[in-house]
Amino acid sequence: MTNNLDALLTALYVKIDDGLGGTRRLGRPPRLTDSELVTLAVAQALLGFTSESRWLRFVDSRLGAMFPYVPGQPGWNKRLRASLPLVKRAIRLLAVDTDLWFDNHWIIDSTPVECGRSRPAVKRSELAGWAGYGYCASHSRFFWGLRLFLVCTPAGMPVLWALANPKLDEREVMTAMLDREPRLATDRPGLLVIADKGFASQEFEADLAFRGAELLRPSFKREKKRAGEGLLKSVRQLIESVNDTLKGQLDLEQHGGRTFEGVAVRVAQRILAMAAAIWHNHKTGQPVLRSLIAYDH
Repeated sequence: MTNNLDALLTALYVKIDDGLGGTRRLGRPPRLTDSELVTLAVAQALLGFTSESRWLRFVDSRLGAMFPYVPGQPGWNKRLRASLPLVKRAIRLLAVDTDLWFDNHWIIDSTPVECGRSRPAVKRSELAGWAGYGYCASHSRFFWGLRLFLVCTPAGMPVLWALANPKLDEREVMTAMLDREPRLATDRPGLLVIADKGFASQEFEADLAFRGAELLRPSFKREKKRAGEGLLKSVRQLIESVNDTLKGQLDLEQHGGRTFEGVAVRVAQRILAMAAAIWHNHKTGQPVLRSLIAYDH
């Protein structure tokens, strides 16, 4: 197998159609199937199209042989916003189809997802009440939007993810994520959870210990050195590189969502694109699993 874009889209379509296809609907079936929709959503993120109108023109001119029918922009937008449950299932489907799913090392982190800048845009946004003001320490600035909380393996394969108001405590959000699927942690003996100082808390560490997991994080100046802290410099680079893949290559900050459903599915779309690239690179035996070079043109 090769690792070009056409090969990825073909393999992804077959995998999704086998694993998630056959959804029953009342009435006439849509001309664009759910499997085709998810495959095109991955291609849009990998190719960097943030404009839906430009993306649909590209599909019509360049991918027409693979996808003979694509709806207009209103129809595409409506189908994409309604596909969030399907995209979530596709992320998990790809993750469990690799050896990476059984890795007993998890990296947890959060990153801002800006949704507006001007005060008028914030006041009239449909995201009010869900989004809010937060502070981005890495860029030393405030932002209005959400935070993406991501649990992934060292290779970048997503395990859990959630969007939350940036005012919420990071540790509380992460605990709630683990509570949703408690067996994900308890079924991995010797699980090591790697985080930054923002997740420092005796309660959070005790909760992880109750689940059979150990927290590895940097120590504060007032603390004595924690076990394994010397390994964190290289691991921190892994955390930053995963965020850079989502923001620098998959345009997470240019999601363009204006509603709850719009933001959620566009963030999920980019997480799925990263998972699909890792999945395909793993299947084709590529040396760098999170490389998107073969798919971004």
